[in-house]
Amino acid sequence: MVSTRKVLVVYYSETGNTEKMAEFVANGVKEKGIDVTVKKVQDVGARELLDFDGIIIGSPTYYGLPAASIKKLLDDSVKFHGQLESKVGGAFTSAGNIGGGNETTIMAIIQAMLIHGMIIQGTSSGDHYGPVSIGSPDRRAEKLCVSLGKRVADLVIKLKKSSS
Repeated sequence: MVSTRKVLVVYYSETGNTEKMAEFVANGVKEKGIDVTVKKVQDVGARELLDFDGIIIGSPTYYGLPAASIKKLLDDSVKFHGQLESKVGGAFTSAGNIGGGNETTIMAIIQAMLIHGMIIQGTSSGDHYGPVSIGSPDRRAEKLCVSLGKRVADLVIKLKKSSS
């Protein structure tokens, strides 16, 4: 059982672009006073996902899908099917170009979260499913990443209050 509000930002980054986005997302979570842990996917085991109220996953876009190591974490999480129920989730991606599979990458991550019974909140403005950066994150991508972190943190706070 989770005693304090905690969010995990887990990512894979080959060039550093997704890593920068992860830092921006974490800043948004921190602004809401929530404990946040930022980790590279290779440093996270599936069991660790159980320790957090919110999980935000970032991946570069590879052929319209998440990186293999992100997919492996999601595949490994099947061992805990049903145990991530009602946790808050979110996703973000970096890509080489517009229309290169950005939304399908985010949706692949979100689909796995939904199968776990996680709660996902989109946004009516900006990147609806989650932040996208084309190449190195610019000010626009930074703003959207911070906003994602804040939205996940706000939802964690609301859900924790209602379950208390």
